[in-house]
Amino acid sequence: MFAFILRRLAQAVIVMVSVALIAFMLFQYVGDPVVFLLGQDATADQILELRADLGLDQPFVIQFWHFLANAVQGEFGLSLRQGAKVSRLVAERFPATLELALVAAVMALVVGIPMGVYAALKRGTFVSQLFMTVSLLGVSLPTFLIGILLILVFAVNLGWFPSFGRGEVTQLGWWTTGLLTAKGWHHITLPAITLAIFQLTLIMRLVRAEMLEVLRADYIKFARARGLTNRAVHFGHALKNTLVPVMTITGLQLGGLIAFAIITETVFQWPGMGLLFIQAVTFADIPVMAAYLCLIALIFVAINLVVDLLYFAVDPRLRVEKSGGH
Repeated sequence: MFAFILRRLAQAVIVMVSVALIAFMLFQYVGDPVVFLLGQDATADQILELRADLGLDQPFVIQFWHFLANAVQGEFGLSLRQGAKVSRLVAERFPATLELALVAAVMALVVGIPMGVYAALKRGTFVSQLFMTVSLLGVSLPTFLIGILLILVFAVNLGWFPSFGRGEVTQLGWWTTGLLTAKGWHHITLPAITLAIFQLTLIMRLVRAEMLEVLRADYIKFARARGLTNRAVHFGHALKNTLVPVMTITGLQLGGLIAFAIITETVFQWPGMGLLFIQAVTFADIPVMAAYLCLIALIFVAINLVVDLLYFAVDPRLRVEKSGGH
């Protein structure tokens, strides 16, 4: 286990350094930050002086080393658009994005897994076929269209939910959350459903496919021959083995929910990192873009490591140690 963790950590370091290099290249080839800071009317002497102050006159390797050292400390400089520290902007927006992604992930799991199990056990029934049809719609429709339709129906026509904003939030130290207030839940419902629909349909179809495959396995036939009840066979044996690949997809999709919440946050004007990133792209705010790329990569790496460790807890075959030529 220790050697496994060390290998994964070494791979994580390589991935993070590679992503940091890509983020650093933004500073080199996507506009000149000095021009953004001083404006087009700056003199040559002012430009040279600021470049020296920022260390941009140093060799590429030294600049990248300083970028890495600052990135490890969570520092990415100042936002070219807002003039504030990027770390502070990200810290203000990250709770909203993480909160939205977690609520959407829980929705997808709580609804998607039972739907997938039902569609596998009751294959061919009307409800099962209805689930599969709905899943095709969920996979096919783009996220922004789903969000707009939900706003049109539930916010404009029915007036049940608000169409934008985060609502009332509670301050817990430097962290903010809307999950402790009724208005917070009221505002997060539509964005979370919009973000969860694609993941829900993906999980449902995956669980159904894996469940059907597991039910045809020999050990399931042996369990039935021993006289075990359908409940014990379906939920004690089949579902447990079905969840191993589901864990992989769920872990990766959680990172995807955080990374690709951009569209949902834009549609609902949700004050998270996705909206911050869209604004940064619009104004070529390179420090914010670089920080976003590095943070998303770190989230994916951390989730992958956690999922790999969970394999050892779920699948006992991975815990068998090699010894004596076996």
